[in-house]
Amino acid sequence: MKAVILAVSLSLPLFFSAASAQLTKMTVGYSAIGAVHFPAWIGKESGIFLRNGLDVQLVYFTGGTTAVMALLSREAPINQIAGPAIVSASLRGADTVMIAAGIVTFEQSLMSQPEIKSAAQLKGGSVAIARFGGLADFMTRIALQKLGLIPIKDVAIVQIGGLPERLSALEKGKVQAVLLGMPDILTAQKRGFHNLVSVRIPYQGPGVATTRTFIRESRDVVRRYVKSQIEAVHRFKTDRETAIRVLAKYLALQDKEMLQKTYDENSTDDKFPPKQYPTLDGMKSILGPLAETDPKAKAAKPEDFVDMSFIRELDQSGYIDGLYKKM
Repeated sequence: MKAVILAVSLSLPLFFSAASAQLTKMTVGYSAIGAVHFPAWIGKESGIFLRNGLDVQLVYFTGGTTAVMALLSREAPINQIAGPAIVSASLRGADTVMIAAGIVTFEQSLMSQPEIKSAAQLKGGSVAIARFGGLADFMTRIALQKLGLIPIKDVAIVQIGGLPERLSALEKGKVQAVLLGMPDILTAQKRGFHNLVSVRIPYQGPGVATTRTFIRESRDVVRRYVKSQIEAVHRFKTDRETAIRVLAKYLALQDKEMLQKTYDENSTDDKFPPKQYPTLDGMKSILGPLAETDPKAKAAKPEDFVDMSFIRELDQSGYIDGLYKKM
């Protein structure tokens, strides 16, 4: 037994050995029912969190704003949250910070009512989002600008809630469009909705976020969580069968074609890089629109909202490269 523990400590000198510590119980939130949150899901379902000494209870928070509130209150001291919510909170004085990237390239489509097939036809209508300041809000504004429309002035942006509520609003005709990712794009197309415009940009989407205070007080816990994130991304990329089974459970989806396309869409390195450094280019994409009206955002730098130290530690130790050499 001592030899086993010694071998683990020699191969991973900087990191936690689950065999030699008690489990740390914690609540972790995710802010949307979407495949972009798969690292938390697969970390839970495949036992990765447990192997890293974390007894994680996953909780779904509707929208990034609610997730940030849970983060700051310590209800969920580590959360899967998109960059916009973290940046907005930080600009208001919170000590929120991204510690692992999650998804770094965001691609979604603005799906409209069947009869709306141009920007001119959408003008004067409304688009559903979760909450102002969240990821859906930011991406919707970018999509509208790509169409040559001015958000709020030309097209109303309406807070509806989670993705199921937004889809329902679209289907009932309460809004004229909604921004969707896979597999919901396929669902919408099958129901006759029109793909008005697609948006693909470097973007700090849902990743791992915490507070600088929690890092100071519980650095080892944060380290173990980030290690779990790295391992979950690796498991997703290398174990298609398990990944699709986990997606089916959390997306409540049984359509094999949609599950496979969702997996293929999200398993690429340009979406979820093996080395999960928060993306500075993605943070620039977030700060750009904010800087037009917020002096604090104009003065801010992407580096202000990230802590690369945990990923760098894993990277420089050779641990991440070692995982993928086993493929």
